[in-house]
Amino acid sequence: MQKRVGFVGIVVEDRRKSADKVNRVLAEYGEHIVARVGIPYHEKNVSVITLVVDMTTDELGALTGKLGAVEGISVKSALTKQ
Repeated sequence: MQKRVGFVGIVVEDRRKSADKVNRVLAEYGEHIVARVGIPYHEKNVSVITLVVDMTTDELGALTGKLGAVEGISVKSALTKQ
């Protein structure tokens, strides 16, 4: 399968509850993560993490599936067409 460039957007609703789990999943896929930007939004008690990734559709599905299974996490993603 061909690797493609894309992004993953992650909304963390409660950092105290889920930060460790999210970081463990991201570390597992670290070789595929090109860039990571995390922005805490203290007024709303949420954080937003944006990843630039280089991976196959299967790898992206596995990553987003594991992240989506963490309580309080919302995930959206997209890959280039080619």
